[in-house]
Amino acid sequence: SIDNQQYDQASVYFKNLVAKCPTASQNIYVNGIKLYQKRIAKSKSLAEKKANVDSLMWAYDLRNQYFGSHHKYGSAYILARELLTFNQSDRAGIRKAFAEAIEAALAKNGAVSSELVAIYFKNLCDDYTNEEVEADLILSEYERLSPMFTDATEDDKKNKEQFETAFGLSGAANCENLEKLFAKKLAANPDDVEVLGQAVALMSRANCESDFFFQTTEKYYQVKPSAETALFLAQAFQNKKEFDKAKLYLHEAVKVEEIPAEKVKLYVRIAVVELAAQNFVEAAAAAKEAIAIEPENGYAYFILAQTYALGNGNCSGLAKDATFWAAYDTMNKAVSLLDAQPDVKADAQKFM
Repeated sequence: SIDNQQYDQASVYFKNLVAKCPTASQNIYVNGIKLYQKRIAKSKSLAEKKANVDSLMWAYDLRNQYFGSHHKYGSAYILARELLTFNQSDRAGIRKAFAEAIEAALAKNGAVSSELVAIYFKNLCDDYTNEEVEADLILSEYERLSPMFTDATEDDKKNKEQFETAFGLSGAANCENLEKLFAKKLAANPDDVEVLGQAVALMSRANCESDFFFQTTEKYYQVKPSAETALFLAQAFQNKKEFDKAKLYLHEAVKVEEIPAEKVKLYVRIAVVELAAQNFVEAAAAAKEAIAIEPENGYAYFILAQTYALGNGNCSGLAKDATFWAAYDTMNKAVSLLDAQPDVKADAQKFM
């Protein structure tokens, strides 16, 4: 009857089977679920659709009653997914169904599918964006659920990324809320690499600039040094005009970076910071290191030419003029290599 789209007749058969032989076969419920999904799709009014969704939930309840849980997720999970698919407007019902699915999985297996957690939390964050729930709920659920991704497998990483992204984009993850959340976590375990990494990632995304954020990022670099984190710290301290700290992290980054192209970027950044601090000899040395690795790096020549032009304060007479000849020739070299950076090229031409 279902295959022939005779859904009224199929409904009669389904109800008779449930009434007279509910344990005869699990396929009774497989087909019953299929029946009500079809009826939902064919519903002509909101009231009819709601009635069919209720019938679908009833079919799942019966399947669970007579044939136990789904082999992977459990019936509570399936019910939540069906509600999400067929009754998107029932936001409170969706939140309740997913929360119950998580609790059911924990009770039965002692663990929860990362997919289930990610879907639930994404919908929770959507509800916060639409002013259905308060920020406190987002923060408390993030704190409760994030440990479930500890030691995530390769298959879980995509779900973890979705979980973290939902939190980061929710608006609940503002600097004030994040500082409260991570100050509490790090007070309990200051060297927790996972928590430090989460704090840095989320607070960076929120453009935080508090002392707590910088202290946390520096701590993260101490326990897990990387060129990426060092470069971020260098930029942050450069923005604060704390050039000594900026240079410290750039030199640290150069030590651990093994990819030549990335090393060039770091040397160029060191040259920029040294130039801003008016350390012209050091800026020139860093620019030359970059050129030694990548002779066609126009931006390194652009910086080097400026060090020549600005660093001639101790020169006089012909030596002073000769410094500008070197600056001009070097800037000319920069212009010839800066076609991919038209704005910088225009500046270089003005400097010439």
